[in-house]
Amino acid sequence: MSQAQLMDGTGLARRIVDETAKRAADLTERTGVAPCLATVLVGEDPASVTYVRMKQNRSRKAGIESRHVALPAGTTTDELIGTLTALSTDPTVHGILLQHPMGHHIDERAAFEAIAPEKDVDGVTLASFSAMSFGLPGFASCTPGGIMRLLDEYDVDPAGKRAVVVGRSAILGKPVGMLLLGRDATVTYCHSRTADLSAVVREADIVVAAVGRPRLIRGEDIKPGAVVVDAGYNPGNIGDVDFDSARERASLITPVPGGVGPMTIATLLAQTVEAATRQTGA
Repeated sequence: MSQAQLMDGTGLARRIVDETAKRAADLTERTGVAPCLATVLVGEDPASVTYVRMKQNRSRKAGIESRHVALPAGTTTDELIGTLTALSTDPTVHGILLQHPMGHHIDERAAFEAIAPEKDVDGVTLASFSAMSFGLPGFASCTPGGIMRLLDEYDVDPAGKRAVVVGRSAILGKPVGMLLLGRDATVTYCHSRTADLSAVVREADIVVAAVGRPRLIRGEDIKPGAVVVDAGYNPGNIGDVDFDSARERASLITPVPGGVGPMTIATLLAQTVEAATRQTGA
């Protein structure tokens, strides 16, 4: 069997951002309103600071204004909720991104729920998860939304296929499973308590690895011809899938980096412009 075709998230993300920039420019020309994304960061975690800066730079390139709110590491849950509530009621802000992790002393769920659903362009609120689960209008969690867009780009129709999601986080594993289910896949969730993980993965037509454990999924675990989406990111640019061995068996596979990561940011920007469009009634 020949090596799997690479699913180029970088190239697709570039096209999405270009389209988003055109939509942003058109909105500004018609309404005089520039889409605005507010980023909120608690503390100075180096990885988070870098990530937020990258999102700000990408926003500017897409014609989206960026407003950054930096809060000290000692910020309380109530103080953070106050900041998010103020941004939610600010008509000049169209999307809100709360960067995580944000410290063990903060009630993360309570903070997320302070974000108005119409501005939840990162898809982290209960309202957004419900919308994803029931196929209702709303914003997808950005990485799952990016994964679905990537599958569409490569003509992967989930209908009737067995999809195995390895990971059950609230903003990645759980929502991507619901989006796949909404597209008529038969979905199995796996996690740290799953017995004989390899046997379950070997049944999958679509594998989404999203657990944060380097090279957990090996090539021998992959069903010949399966589609492999590696949403894991570990130190050293290593994914959750052993890329070299998995590529020998899969039909399509995402690289790390250059696969899912760029799609996450592109989805965030596209959803920010969509939020601004809805809020301006344009």
